[in-house]
Amino acid sequence: MHINTDFVLASQSPRRRKLLRQMGISFFCIPPNVDETAEPVRGPRRLVESLALKKATSVVGRKPSALVLGADTVVAYRGLILGKPSGAVEAAAMLRQLSASTHTVYSGIALIHADSDRKVADVESTEVTFGRLSETEISNYIKTGSPLDKAGGYGIQDDMGAMFVKRINGDFYNVVGLPIRRLYTLLKKHFSDLIEF
Repeated sequence: MHINTDFVLASQSPRRRKLLRQMGISFFCIPPNVDETAEPVRGPRRLVESLALKKATSVVGRKPSALVLGADTVVAYRGLILGKPSGAVEAAAMLRQLSASTHTVYSGIALIHADSDRKVADVESTEVTFGRLSETEISNYIKTGSPLDKAGGYGIQDDMGAMFVKRINGDFYNVVGLPIRRLYTLLKKHFSDLIEF
């Protein structure tokens, strides 16, 4: 898929970059200027949509002719929203919560094209069930450092993170951090004039 204008990813996530490359999209990254901790407490669906829009909006002024993508992902477990852990202790606590249970991963995506005054946002959700995790498994995983930059303290694409997952109901790529099918659908529906398939 080719986008006939500059395409900007308002994120520094290596996983999102990899997934965009997988879609065949040429892009460049501009880190968003958003304080995620200042977002008011709300449900996970509204939270990720709002943050995705804020991330895209924070970047669009720097490149108004570009199509800008903002994204945000959180894990929700029994009413608690689990973002990226602040350190090893919090990562371990998150993994203990998720052990032998089902949680939901929410990703919000927002697309803004300032030149044509178009803005769209949507949310994808995926249920993930973990097997039971031992303290040794949790400790060994945290030692890799991988859980520290991921919502919920794990990455389904990681060697060990993948082994924790017993079942998934929904979009796998959403759990990685970018719902490819949802993004593709939004691009086709709202920005078809900018796209060659």
